[in-house]
Amino acid sequence: MAERLLLLEHAADPNFATLAGYQAKGGYAGLRKALAMDRQGVIDQVKASGLRGRGGAGFPAWIKWNGIEKTKTQPHYLICNADEGEPGTFKDKQLMEQTPFLLVEGMTIAGFATQADCGYIYIRGEFIDAARAVRKAIDEAYAAGLLGKNILGTGLDFDLYIHLGAGSYECGEESALMSSLMGERGMPRLKFPHAPLPTVAGLWDRPTIINNVETYCCAPSILTNGGEWYASIGASTKNSRGTKIFSVSGHVNRPGNYEVEFGTPLAELLQMAGGMKGGALKACVPGGSSVPMIRAEAVERAIIGYEEMGEVGSMVGSGGCMFLNEHTCIVRFIWRTSLFYARESCGKCTPCREGTKWLAQILDRIVKGGGRSGDFELLQQVCSQIDGRSFCGLGDAAAWPVAGALKVFPEEFRHFIEHGKSVVDSPLREPAMV
Repeated sequence: MAERLLLLEHAADPNFATLAGYQAKGGYAGLRKALAMDRQGVIDQVKASGLRGRGGAGFPAWIKWNGIEKTKTQPHYLICNADEGEPGTFKDKQLMEQTPFLLVEGMTIAGFATQADCGYIYIRGEFIDAARAVRKAIDEAYAAGLLGKNILGTGLDFDLYIHLGAGSYECGEESALMSSLMGERGMPRLKFPHAPLPTVAGLWDRPTIINNVETYCCAPSILTNGGEWYASIGASTKNSRGTKIFSVSGHVNRPGNYEVEFGTPLAELLQMAGGMKGGALKACVPGGSSVPMIRAEAVERAIIGYEEMGEVGSMVGSGGCMFLNEHTCIVRFIWRTSLFYARESCGKCTPCREGTKWLAQILDRIVKGGGRSGDFELLQQVCSQIDGRSFCGLGDAAAWPVAGALKVFPEEFRHFIEHGKSVVDSPLREPAMV
């Protein structure tokens, strides 16, 4: 399979970031078609498409949209999670900067389908260029009657706002994001079944839909061409449809964003990125720093799909794909990863607050030559006490990469612990400790 462009087809054209250029390429055909349907019909098209959330969890989008109350008794809200903080992931940034009208149109379609009064785009604080591009697109849409009151003369009212975060990785978690958006501390809330779903009581305790940038950007083409057309893309997989953008980085010759059809071999994605640089392939982190890494031989077997990636012991995740060459010290790589999660823990729950720091401290001791007998088992034990025991997914995200590396590269950890040095001759460039 070759690169399949739906979202990034016109990304290189500067005019596509303007309303005139966007409409010249068929923009807003999806919204016009949606507004000629009933709301349930729009949701049914998203269901037929097989679209799953592109933020990492892969939850079917239509279930969220369909879960909001049908007989509207209170305000409904729509949120776009544009707080792209997963290390190795930068595809939402490009979508906002180069194809902002895909997001604006997609959210307007979703707003119509879910009877939302308004939408909020929560953008990572460092993404100033992305925020400016989306702001400009929103202003143009208002001026053209594509946002605001009585959109396209159909009676639909829908407003769209931008909110800049403050650079907290934790605020990429949906309940923490809502807390931050409401002016509270960016900390997670209790989850279902201990608390209502966001579709029942989300932002300001009102029914709320939350999806990420790439998910909303898929909606215009689904409505324009039909759900069955979209579902035909990636049909070779078990339950993954359409395309997925992967942010490829690491030891490759052409790092960047690549949009591929589900069902594409992972090894083919590597070739799209120009192949390995500086040595043979050793390992791959396929879906962002929080997913388990796999060895080179697993890359040769891996197929890009939500269930298919699970068969080789990893995940599609957010699409932050890092390829590592033979000179990479896996222990130091995981040490740096653990330092990130220890810094980013909000501190609300004990397993994550304490466990992430324990992981970082143990790994710090190992990479400085002070590994102790039993450290390998201690790391495994700490991971097991964090995973699944935290308020939100940050604890899982901190435990999975460590547990995954211990599983697939146990010999590197044991060698470093026993001999006080790495199996590869890579210098230690020490980041500041937690």
